[in-house]
Amino acid sequence: MMLEGRGLHWEAQARRIVDGASVALARGECLGLIGPNGSGKSTLLRLLYRALRPTRGAVLLQGLDVRGIAERRFAQQVAVLAQESAPGFETTVAELVMMGRIPHQAPWARDSAQDHAIVREALRQVDALALARRPLAELSGGEKQRVLLARALAQQPQVLLLDEPTNHLDIRHQLELMGLLRRQQLSTIVALHDLNIAAHYCHRLVLMDQGRIAAEGPPAQVLTPAAIRQVYGVAAEVDSHPATGRPRISFIPHALDD
Repeated sequence: MMLEGRGLHWEAQARRIVDGASVALARGECLGLIGPNGSGKSTLLRLLYRALRPTRGAVLLQGLDVRGIAERRFAQQVAVLAQESAPGFETTVAELVMMGRIPHQAPWARDSAQDHAIVREALRQVDALALARRPLAELSGGEKQRVLLARALAQQPQVLLLDEPTNHLDIRHQLELMGLLRRQQLSTIVALHDLNIAAHYCHRLVLMDQGRIAAEGPPAQVLTPAAIRQVYGVAAEVDSHPATGRPRISFIPHALDD
């Protein structure tokens, strides 16, 4: 396995936020974390990329406990797109994406021609090459999200962890971004709210509820009306999309339940 979380627990103010969660990411797999707000998705991701230390359990990167891996080495293998990833200082788009090259550069080294080529390609992949010279502060929320993904791709990781990457994106760029993630064939864990996007693009899903894993498996196995009602508290119908054959979720307004 590329990345594993084994029996992870994390508590805050005597409240258990992640409660015995175990996940395993295979090489080249896109694994979706789904669940309502407060279910523990973002906290589980933070445990996996070492922003938080579990109170119990372990995180393994290709079989090695991440606590024993040097920060630089970890950053060469794992890239993260968190919900709040923009730097707190002024920078251009190209300069920001170039930061993804830092783990691969010698200390105080100048950006090489190869670094610049990798940055350009990362921007091209997210349809943001035209933004390269723009100040980051001038970008819309959707543009900024695509640029932050370009920074993660410029890092050339083996594992990519993303927390709600489709936030602020219009429908076109949501679909393009998720399609891009699948085409990269990176080992990817992505937290998502949109169940239809998760069903279409993810190989497997982990459904979280109150810090625990309520269901895990292929989308068709996890996204059942019973599971959706139990975890999200809403009624839903699930059928197969006529064009893709993937699960399609239709929510039933409460007014129709009466």
